[in-house]
Amino acid sequence: MRLAYINASRIFKVLALTIVLGISAARAQSQTPVYLDDNQPIKNRVEDALKRMTLKEKIAMIHAQSKFSSPGVPRLGIPDNWTTDGPHGIRPEVLWDEWSQAGWTNDSCMAFPALTCLAATWHKDMAMLYGKSLGEEARYRNKNILLGPGVNIYRSPLNGRNFEYMGEDPYLSSQIVVPYIKGVQQNGVAACVKHFALNNSEGNRNTVNVNVDDRTLYEIYLPAFKAAVQEGGAWAIMGSYNLYKGQHCCHNEYLLNNILRKEWGFEGVVVSDWGGVHDTHQAIFNGLDMEFGTWTNGLSKGKSKAYDNYYLADPYLALINSGQVGTKELDEKVRRILRLSFLTTMNKKRPFGSFATEEHALAARKIAEDGIVLLKNKGNVLPINLNKAKTIAVIGENAVKMMTVGGGSSSLKARYEISPLDGIKARVGTQANVVYARGYVGDTTGNYNGVETGQNLVDKRPASQIMAEALDVARKADVVVFVGGLNKSDNQDAEGADRQSLSLPYNQDKLITELAKVNKNLVVVNISGNAVAMPWVNQVPAIVQGWFLGSEAGTALASILVGDVNPSGKLPFTFPVKLTDNGAHALNAFPGNDKEVTYKEGIFVGYRWAEKHNIKPLFAFGHGLSYTTFQYGKVTADKKSITASDKITFSVNVKNTGSRDGEEVVQLYISDPKSSVQRPVKELKGFEKISLKPGEQKTVTFTVDKSALSFFDAAKHDWVAEPGSFEALVGSSSADIKTKTTFVLN
Repeated sequence: MRLAYINASRIFKVLALTIVLGISAARAQSQTPVYLDDNQPIKNRVEDALKRMTLKEKIAMIHAQSKFSSPGVPRLGIPDNWTTDGPHGIRPEVLWDEWSQAGWTNDSCMAFPALTCLAATWHKDMAMLYGKSLGEEARYRNKNILLGPGVNIYRSPLNGRNFEYMGEDPYLSSQIVVPYIKGVQQNGVAACVKHFALNNSEGNRNTVNVNVDDRTLYEIYLPAFKAAVQEGGAWAIMGSYNLYKGQHCCHNEYLLNNILRKEWGFEGVVVSDWGGVHDTHQAIFNGLDMEFGTWTNGLSKGKSKAYDNYYLADPYLALINSGQVGTKELDEKVRRILRLSFLTTMNKKRPFGSFATEEHALAARKIAEDGIVLLKNKGNVLPINLNKAKTIAVIGENAVKMMTVGGGSSSLKARYEISPLDGIKARVGTQANVVYARGYVGDTTGNYNGVETGQNLVDKRPASQIMAEALDVARKADVVVFVGGLNKSDNQDAEGADRQSLSLPYNQDKLITELAKVNKNLVVVNISGNAVAMPWVNQVPAIVQGWFLGSEAGTALASILVGDVNPSGKLPFTFPVKLTDNGAHALNAFPGNDKEVTYKEGIFVGYRWAEKHNIKPLFAFGHGLSYTTFQYGKVTADKKSITASDKITFSVNVKNTGSRDGEEVVQLYISDPKSSVQRPVKELKGFEKISLKPGEQKTVTFTVDKSALSFFDAAKHDWVAEPGSFEALVGSSSADIKTKTTFVLN
């Protein structure tokens, strides 16, 4: 009996212990692993995920598995990373291993205006709206890395890719890129700012080594990237194709390790441009994290697993297994990629996004309207008075040609694109008769990367007959709107090749000259992302810079032409009269040869060069007219002198003295008349876009500190503000200064 009791007691204890242990085990199993716990700091989640990964899983994560994706860790529930072009809209889907279209029927996006147009808004709110809208489209398509925006500086008007960038001024680019990034990333999509750095020409971009002094590098070509990192909090940066200091920029010791990570504290991912990686050892040690596009068709070299042969794939694994390199650098790369995943695909609060919606159409239209620039308006030809103009002649190929297709990686399959002709017709309705004539024949193709416009622009008539028809139509009209400029064909505004000339192609200069002779009410609309020569400028009363405006191009342009919207865009780069008015070309320093290019003009890019040499531009940086007028008061400062730790605030009253609502971009420039080093005549250091009703007045204020007064001292490798007298200049463009004041830095 006693033995039975003892055995029963032991059994009870064993059962009890088993139950307790079972409960404990169940609790342990129900606890969320650290890497899956949203409540844990991202750093802890990264370390927990990293220690669970195998060597092969780590290697797999740092290179592509398809044209646009890299693997996650399926075993751990970490999703793949999916990238997408581009900066102006979400690229259509392509096949896994090929550039050919995947044939989806639901990937037609909203096309937003090119980034030159966004920069021309000089409006930070527009940049935020742009980023937010584009981020929503990327998120809806389940992309977590958006390959944009681009912020390379406009050094020459011949760079084929300038339309994807934000102009010639580092301050303007810096101010526009920051809200763009924040807008994108609030959707759980990483902005991948490109192309870092010194990618300022296309034709020799894969082989050219850029020679530039440190002062020029830091003052002109790096500020927008620095702002993207330190103010915008960009989660990714893309390296450029070219070389600097003899190393390709996708694995460049000086740019990626020394500047980007050590100086700026960048914690994000460095992504290679497609085909931009050339060396395993440099890719390991010089700051690259993710390799894409090597042997870009994905199937080269006769190997069935082409992606395993990337520089950061099997070759890297072999070096580790042989003991030639360790895993420290690999772990750092994987940490950064995991951080990106936890900010994007692993973020449970990530919104769902939306795609090609009416809301996005309205955003695209608003940005386009805000960025269109009225360059000239002699005799108030614009806005078109529909009470008087009963016949409007629209002339030019660009009035009907689709511009969302082509141009390189930013080519889009848009849900729709409203042409300038259709936009004008829709707005005018029955108020006037709109007639069209071709005028010239340019590029009649309509296919890029398998995306087809569906347009048949072939016209086999003699050029003389096509021009004669246009002149006849123009002669009978009350107003003529010529819509021409560039397109996105090779050697125009397109990736992969530079322009061959500043002139308009397809004999447009001759046509415009003849149109001006037969009708004095001529409006020239230049569609381009670059400056063009205008030998007919004095013969044409009204000129509009129309950019590549995206899906709502025609609607936005029509609203400006008829005056529904008052133009308020300002040029983000200088229009030179001739090519040699640009510093790079005056010094025969563009594009260099296929191996070397030296930036001989140094810091004197754009308006800085023109002002140094007293060259009058065709249209100045910051220029843009309105249908109303503005009056500037006298600028004042809140103090006469400051110390290096102080800030100074400038104030100026601006009044709308015209008869209609309008927006004005008030611009602040700083000048250092007496310096120990050569400095620009003045530099942009502030701007504000304000809206004013007729008779309304507002006070605009700018607050700056010593950073606005500083230059980069290469010997000290630091920014220096020298004591002395400075000038603050306020105006409506770099060439139209309205008021100025002096102050002293003690």
